[in-house]
Amino acid sequence: MTTWHSSAPAGIAARFLQVRQRTLELCASLSAEDLQLQSMPDASPGKWHLAHTSWFFEQFVLGRDPAYRPRDPAWHYLFNSYYQSVGPMHARPQRGLLSRPSLDEVRDYRRYVDDAVGELLNRADDAELPGLIELGLQHEQQHQELLLTDIKHAFWCNPLQPAYRAPIAASADAKAVPLRFVDGREGIVEIGHRGEGFAFDNETPRHRALLQPHALANRLVTNAEYLAFVREGGYREPGLWLSDGWATLQREGWQHPIYWQDDLTGEFTLAGVRALDPHEPVCHLSYYEAEAFARWAGARLPTEAEWESAAQGVAIDGNLQDAQRFQPRAASGDAGLLQLYGDVWEWTASPYVSYPGFHPLPGSLGEYNGKFMCGQWVLRGGSCVTPRGHVRASYRNFFPPQARWQFAGLRLGQDR
Repeated sequence: MTTWHSSAPAGIAARFLQVRQRTLELCASLSAEDLQLQSMPDASPGKWHLAHTSWFFEQFVLGRDPAYRPRDPAWHYLFNSYYQSVGPMHARPQRGLLSRPSLDEVRDYRRYVDDAVGELLNRADDAELPGLIELGLQHEQQHQELLLTDIKHAFWCNPLQPAYRAPIAASADAKAVPLRFVDGREGIVEIGHRGEGFAFDNETPRHRALLQPHALANRLVTNAEYLAFVREGGYREPGLWLSDGWATLQREGWQHPIYWQDDLTGEFTLAGVRALDPHEPVCHLSYYEAEAFARWAGARLPTEAEWESAAQGVAIDGNLQDAQRFQPRAASGDAGLLQLYGDVWEWTASPYVSYPGFHPLPGSLGEYNGKFMCGQWVLRGGSCVTPRGHVRASYRNFFPPQARWQFAGLRLGQDR
């Protein structure tokens, strides 16, 4: 086991160990069988997440060290995700077939990589190394979130619908926060990363955007509000849906959010099935569902520029992964915009495209974000399974419009 000396760059060694340990903690209650599950092509087994995040450090950090020897060169093919420029990869829909290497071998692989990164930090005089390690840690935090969303879908597919964690205490004293709209900034604003601290390349460059008169809802849309949409025939009215959304609804047989029970009284959570809380934010919506609801409500989805302009300067404080609730929480408070961070990712009306003047990272890391700028939509704000140190006002999450297994909901916007 490597000893992490004080000569390592300040803070990065401690953060590396903390993030890597957190991933293992999220898997602590899961069996080897649980971590082998792949319930659909969009999801990955937990064991694969454990290995891939180690592969990322091996490829992009340890690969800079001529003395480093991979744990097993054949695993490069197994655990590469989508980096075509560094070599071929195992088919994504077949990750659940990888019974070998075993879970114990994957955990040994993580220790092997951790030790090698520690040794490299202790002796390397490489000004770029801390930045690359931080990129790897931000990447791992994305996979911590995916690990939870993926195991939730896998457990939901099990007829027993087992719980990942202990039941969540009911919020008996929760009260509905009245919905109201708060005027947003208008005119020319600046959005994008300011330059301090970490950011992914797709958050850059900072640039100007023109905002028309608009307002944002003070809180997220609740289960009760979405339930009214369902009961009033929202899933049966084609006029509310985008054409692709209606076609998807028809093909997939959607009648309500993915984890709601058919009698509309309960929902599946990471703590098992529980009664539908009317005051909690509605969760696990596709972009199509969020957009249809907004249209039904006589409103629209906010643009990402409207959302970021409102979030700038707001403290990152909310129901995030660190709270270990892993379930959206009812809004509380009566001033300003509530729930900007945490609870659910907020779908926006903005397609995921590059900012003016965008340049991807050089080399293979340029594949991280830029090549997905087609056919996806931007989400903002983080969710109840997003690590607190991972989200910021400029953070741009993105998913295809039919994705439902993520912790995604919506906030209404309107023109003034």
